[in-house]
Amino acid sequence: MKNVVWTGTWVAERLGVELVGDERLSDLLGLALRRNPRRAHLLVSNVLGKHVPQSPSVVYGHGFALGRRVRELLGAEDAGAAVVIGYAETATGLGHCVADGVGLAPYLHSTRRPVPGVDTAGGFEESHSHATSHLLLPENPALLAGAGPLVLVDDEFSTGNTVLNTIRDLHARYPRDRYVVVALVDMRSAADLGRLAEFATEIGARVDLVTAARGTVNLPEGVLEKGQALVAEHETTEATGTTENTRTTENTKTTEPADNRPGHHGAARVELGWPRGLPDGGRHGFTPGQRIRLDAALPAMAARVAEALPEGARRVLVLGFEELMYAPLRLARELEQVVSAEVRYSTTTRSPVLALDDPGYAIRTRLVFPAHDDPDDGPGERYAYNVAGAGFDAVVAVVDSAADTPALHTPDGLLAQLAEHTPSVLLAVVPAYVPARPSTERPSMLPEPLRGPAFSSYAPDEVGWLLQDLSDVTLEAPTEEREEAIQSGGAHYAESLPVEYQPSPQYQELFQTALGTSAARIAQAVGAVTELVLAERSPHPVLVSLARAGTPVGVLMRRWAQHRHGLDLPHYAVSIVRGRGIDANALRWLAAHHDPADVVFVDGWTGKGAITRELTEAIREFESAEGVTGFDPEIAVLADPGSCVRTYGTREDFLIPSACLNSTVSGLISRTVLRSDLVGEYDFHGAKFYRELAGSDVSVDFLDAVAAHFPDVADAACAQAKELLATDRTPTWEGWAAVERISEEYEIHDVNLVKPGVGETTRVLLRRVPWKILARAGAGTDLDHVRLLAQQRGVPVEEVDELPYTCVGLIHPKYTRGATGADGKAVTV
Repeated sequence: MKNVVWTGTWVAERLGVELVGDERLSDLLGLALRRNPRRAHLLVSNVLGKHVPQSPSVVYGHGFALGRRVRELLGAEDAGAAVVIGYAETATGLGHCVADGVGLAPYLHSTRRPVPGVDTAGGFEESHSHATSHLLLPENPALLAGAGPLVLVDDEFSTGNTVLNTIRDLHARYPRDRYVVVALVDMRSAADLGRLAEFATEIGARVDLVTAARGTVNLPEGVLEKGQALVAEHETTEATGTTENTRTTENTKTTEPADNRPGHHGAARVELGWPRGLPDGGRHGFTPGQRIRLDAALPAMAARVAEALPEGARRVLVLGFEELMYAPLRLARELEQVVSAEVRYSTTTRSPVLALDDPGYAIRTRLVFPAHDDPDDGPGERYAYNVAGAGFDAVVAVVDSAADTPALHTPDGLLAQLAEHTPSVLLAVVPAYVPARPSTERPSMLPEPLRGPAFSSYAPDEVGWLLQDLSDVTLEAPTEEREEAIQSGGAHYAESLPVEYQPSPQYQELFQTALGTSAARIAQAVGAVTELVLAERSPHPVLVSLARAGTPVGVLMRRWAQHRHGLDLPHYAVSIVRGRGIDANALRWLAAHHDPADVVFVDGWTGKGAITRELTEAIREFESAEGVTGFDPEIAVLADPGSCVRTYGTREDFLIPSACLNSTVSGLISRTVLRSDLVGEYDFHGAKFYRELAGSDVSVDFLDAVAAHFPDVADAACAQAKELLATDRTPTWEGWAAVERISEEYEIHDVNLVKPGVGETTRVLLRRVPWKILARAGAGTDLDHVRLLAQQRGVPVEEVDELPYTCVGLIHPKYTRGATGADGKAVTV
């Protein structure tokens, strides 16, 4: 087996520097020499993605794993209240990955780029760095003002000065009880080990430390002077020009004609299709809801990059830009999943480091180019390490729009430097996010809710729809066509509608049978959840259903309150879209007409809890942006098989007949639509009223059949509510964990394609392209309609022991028309 030389050997032998500690240290770190008057050596991380190109999955995995450890340390409740801060420039991406691992924590990174119009919420100094001033510029100043734990992330924890400076500054402004420091490596000297505990005692807060490895650097006397002399010696022997110590390999040569090389005409642009309004990173804050939007958009963006890569490329580098680390990392990680080439990731940097072409030295090559983002501290050199001579067949340079300047494209700029060392250079530009100033043009009044019979088959007092009527617009597309567009990233599911399923006589008979057998059980669950709402949430709640599955439940809860308590509760239906959030204009209307504290959001059931998470983040973002407070994002549901909420009628996964049909059991209203050419900034989301389906409408029949059982189940429902009030109903999120497990077990690797529970499985069969159905062994009549639909669509039903749900629907992964395999390829016989 070939011996691998440790990339710190050269420095260790010449300076007497010794790296001691955990066995993993030499895998995680190498050594180089800095051009820095404060510290001679540089610890070069092999897993950070800054100086050393690395697999993006490895880079992301290290940060995410640290975040998971923070979550375990804090516990789910405190983790949900935490805020994560990363340090510029090196740890901006690492901090973001840690925030992902923590879960629902918003993220902010420090920056050295002042932004006009954005007030500074804090700042601190990094004493050993070549550039010291850090600014905190959150779009929402309240981001740092909460009482939850503050998690601070850096690549290494050495003297602790940077962290102490940060905590000291922020604690004076926003004191809190707990801080967590996170780093890849803890490299404190013996003299520094006690400082963190002493400081925690001084400010009266708990300060924890989470790292991947522990060690220290033993420095001999005079190491700074000796290191500076070595740097001076080797810099004087370097060849002049912009490329230093580069190696030529066969992979860096090209057989293209000279006038087709990237260096002649510049890099080829790749239009990513970055989601409008989505921040490029955490400079001004990045919320979990924004992460969901990014997750949804990544497959399409990676596909565009993959399509632009040269044919036969074997080794590809995605090169980020200084503080812009997370977006290129996520893009590289997605690209790694869809191309056969070896994908690596690193970023450019401000840090000047000596380059030496020696296997025992961490920085083998260096590209030098002028700054291209009009930095506040003026022009200067910037660097890309270990790129030249690394055999990349293509380099994808990812910059933000503020850095897409003429300096980037000059003959000595970054793109030209890259073109000297790879046959193909691609440029992807992410829009630089600048917080918008409050608009002064918002309409002072929003339209009144739509009501039946003009919109929906429900009586006008049953529900008011905070939607706009798009009935005259053709929005339907064949299911297979929609699925292909959604999974390819060409369209969002909310931009079109599926063709309405027209049930066969046999299926209609199953619906009626299911309604007859389950109406009393549903009535009891309606009563129980309504009683919980009245007891815990508000004595005069405003019911706000999440259209459209929540609407029949909201109507039934309103009917229960009227039947049992003589209350005439307001009830509205609003749109929420996975990955896009709740209709902000609907929330503005509600806040203008009701006390937000009385609003109770209602849905039919929970699956894995995606909408629960979406609503929580959307309400947080809305209240921060609008200055409105009081909305409670916790959803009240009829059934909570996913254990995602506290307010529910039952946690059993049973058949709710309203899940069996589409519009014909929901007031003849379509799914909601959010498309930029139809829904303006100050419009409600849209939906259609299918008047032509009136002959098949059973919406009111369903409500009447359930409400008819209210007198029979009243005592049982009230007793069930009392029992629930005395029960610990803390969500366990079992559903989410089960979905993640199923996603990996069936090699789907996308939780959005796993739909748990009877209701969601039915939706898969009615609206999407199903791959297979998992049914709990021994499941009875609750699944009769699922089995019939599966038979009609030719979908296999697989019985599974100990399934946490009655059934789970799996959407076809990597769907293309004609595909039948999990890999998205057609199978021919």
